[in-house]
Amino acid sequence: MAHRVVILASGSGTLAQAIFDAKELDIEVVALISDVAGAAVLDRAKTMGIPTQVIAVGDSRSSWNSQIIDVVAGYKTDLVVSAGFMRILPADFVNRFPTINSHPALLPEFPGAHAVRDALAAGVSVTGTTVHWVDDGVDTGPIITQMEVPVLPNDDEATLHERIKKVERGLIVATIALILPTLERHV
Repeated sequence: MAHRVVILASGSGTLAQAIFDAKELDIEVVALISDVAGAAVLDRAKTMGIPTQVIAVGDSRSSWNSQIIDVVAGYKTDLVVSAGFMRILPADFVNRFPTINSHPALLPEFPGAHAVRDALAAGVSVTGTTVHWVDDGVDTGPIITQMEVPVLPNDDEATLHERIKKVERGLIVATIALILPTLERHV
């Protein structure tokens, strides 16, 4: 029986698509949840026949925290994958559901939402991508895998981020394959 995976995403969905397309993974993506109603990733998931749900933050963060926990619990997931999900998950969520995140930098360097811009501003010659376990901090959970990406002399934020994304898509799939045997199954 395949592992049950819930994907959280807020944007275009290229990272989620890499997971959808990874036939080598023994997973069933049981849902894609977004916090953005118009996110392109929702259309990608629907095209793949994956159930989608939008949970917008709205006026009450505590209400959102409770709602996302309840929704994910209903899917009896073995793994949650944050694939370009731009929200900090509550401690109660990450303590309950094994959750990984892909980040476009070599953590612990450049945590947060502007990692590529921050790497360029720091003048580093190498950055990359990290897949890590999510804790209740911002990109502070234990690192699982990393891959370097060189910063080229003519890079701007868009070109560097695109090269990182190409590496990130392969790394997230490889990391899921790596950790699947360690996960409990919810049957």
